[in-house]
Amino acid sequence: MEPQLRCIGCGAAIQFDDPKKAGYAPKSVLEKDEEEIICQRCFRLKHYNEVQDVPLDDSDFLNMLHRIGESKALVVNIVDIFDFNGSWIPGLPRFAAENPILLVGNKADLLPRSVKYPKLLRWMRRMAEELGLRPVDVCLVSAAKGIGMAKVMEAINRYREGGDVYVVGCTNVGKSTFINRIIEEATGKGNVITTSYFPGTTLDMIEIPLEGGATLYDTPGIINHHQMAHFVDARDLKIITPKREIHPRVYQLNEGQTLFFGGLARLDYIKGGRRSFVCYMANELTVHRTKLEKADSLYANQLGDLLSPPNKRYAAEFPPLVPRSLSVKERKTDIVFSGLGWVTCNDPGAQLVVHAPKGVDVFIRQSLI
Repeated sequence: MEPQLRCIGCGAAIQFDDPKKAGYAPKSVLEKDEEEIICQRCFRLKHYNEVQDVPLDDSDFLNMLHRIGESKALVVNIVDIFDFNGSWIPGLPRFAAENPILLVGNKADLLPRSVKYPKLLRWMRRMAEELGLRPVDVCLVSAAKGIGMAKVMEAINRYREGGDVYVVGCTNVGKSTFINRIIEEATGKGNVITTSYFPGTTLDMIEIPLEGGATLYDTPGIINHHQMAHFVDARDLKIITPKREIHPRVYQLNEGQTLFFGGLARLDYIKGGRRSFVCYMANELTVHRTKLEKADSLYANQLGDLLSPPNKRYAAEFPPLVPRSLSVKERKTDIVFSGLGWVTCNDPGAQLVVHAPKGVDVFIRQSLI
């Protein structure tokens, strides 16, 4: 029996029958006599930035995760340091069973240069423990720029003890970029696995041979539906996904003022005296300040125009914003909009109402910066 062909870009089993299903490729690819085959979806994504949906659901991803606990291996959990909580996999220790977990914070280059890595690593470890995970170690990298990759590769070799490695993470954390960087460091080959802004690029486990007969498995991205990425179209996703170092934006607010983050979310400052709020979001995302008394009418009249994203074409379909009251009770507190960014309030006592689409997680945490 011949081994099954798999797409080098997304890991899906190659099939020639149904263009709408994962792994489709025209039979002509066999005539090219190439060792590595890429499916039509990955080809379009890589060359035309064009996304083709395939029928995979959450259960498909969870079934693949269950395989991890059935084998003895190191689990490398990639999180997006810019969206730490939003890119967290609930119940990962259960899926990993007795296997050790190495926690890797990716996209460290997006944070302001003033942030010190040792402090950030302590914050990551503390947050992980609060979320029920005790990693064997914590690392920081920028897979896109290669920062910290040598150190994390040393950690992987140390903790895997000659065994297999499973790389896991939510969609859009840069997991495939991370794997590509490892392949490039080891073999000189770059950009092997399909990477994009779009959630859910990897469709099946991609197997990469390691020394000693072991295997590194790149698993599909777990979809966290509470992230803002699942509420915007492709054009707007590029705007809210940071591509370079974030520049903090400071706003001095009086009681009764509102900050709009495009038209995707909003923060109303109700009570607490004059104070500053520091916004950490993609530089391309417009933050608009207005009076609270004008906020509702402004949103109704300017969604898709002044308050964009969502873009004008998508504004009519964008779900309504749902209000939620929050109180800042401690110093240096982040108000986090999952998948969008956060706003830091340095002093306790602020009464807020935050607005986001139903399903987008909004919460308070100890300040990252």
